[in-house]
Amino acid sequence: MAKQTVLTKEGLQKLQNELDELKGVKRKEVAEKIKVALGYGDLSENSEYDEAKNEQAILEARIADLEAMLKNVKVIDESALTNEQIHIGSTVMVSIDGGKAMKLKIVGSSEADPIMGCISDESAVGAGLLGHSVGDVVAIDVPAGTKHYEVLEISK
Repeated sequence: MAKQTVLTKEGLQKLQNELDELKGVKRKEVAEKIKVALGYGDLSENSEYDEAKNEQAILEARIADLEAMLKNVKVIDESALTNEQIHIGSTVMVSIDGGKAMKLKIVGSSEADPIMGCISDESAVGAGLLGHSVGDVVAIDVPAGTKHYEVLEISK
């Protein structure tokens, strides 16, 4: 059985938009590149053709991945979440080892973007924070060693 993909409403919309873009615009662009490359003649020595076919294979693989994810998706109903405990979809304010406060959003693995503060529920920090409440101090093993995360605030 395929792994269930957990997404927020925004994450679902983002994946659907990407799929639409790939199926519509990108497929046409790659098809045009292949058509142009075919016009260059001998396919055995045609690097443009090989490159376009490789691009097409990567594109089709991404489309297949997105379609598989979207077939087995579970959308988190953020309105049903409480601020009592950390869940997927929660936005939390934490202090790491008593330092500066940091805002994190716990999301499914396919939406994770650490640079934007969206961390996966499957990551060490995300999994460690799930189920905890305001005031809890959680010791989490990360590559830099064990860090202590104090939960300061939970919101949707």
